[in-house]
Amino acid sequence: MADGSESASPWSRVETFLRDRGAADMPHPGGTLLAHLGRVRRLLADWGADPVVQMAGLCHATYGTDGFDQWLQPVAERSLLAELIGDRAEALVYLYASCDRSVVYPQLGGARPVVFRDRFTGTEHVPSEADLRAFIEITAANELDVMAHNDELAARYGAELHRLFARSGDLLSTAARTACTEQLGRWSAPPCGTPTAT
Repeated sequence: MADGSESASPWSRVETFLRDRGAADMPHPGGTLLAHLGRVRRLLADWGADPVVQMAGLCHATYGTDGFDQWLQPVAERSLLAELIGDRAEALVYLYASCDRSVVYPQLGGARPVVFRDRFTGTEHVPSEADLRAFIEITAANELDVMAHNDELAARYGAELHRLFARSGDLLSTAARTACTEQLGRWSAPPCGTPTAT
């Protein structure tokens, strides 16, 4: 964990930031939100994700998400997170947090472009291919970790998530695609509702 010194690693400085904002005290499948965020980052690393994508994965719930309405920092203070993790990583955190899943998820695996609706502002935009790939990779890491630590959510959403990642396979890394197939392939009955996790 960071000690506040200049020698502290970027990862430990960000973990301290998250801890200071209550992530270590916020319940989440598998323990706390902080533990979940760390596991998501490590999973992305195992899949060979770029460090910027890993950093975005570590911070993906900072502004809350469409499936997790608790936030660690208000969206109005985006510049603070950008200063800590860099503009590119922060932009990916915002993309993930602002995604209106009811609009975006049904488009994944279909014709391009994928039009994102910002749930905070109501505006729409088309993310770059690199951003879209980072978004779905972080989504897969997040959902697989949640499913691994909550049997009830896994039973409810496993089949729907399997379909989501199967049809989005061209956007996922080979390692992520394999992990989704191995972990989610056992569900075949379609669940009701929309996937809801951080």
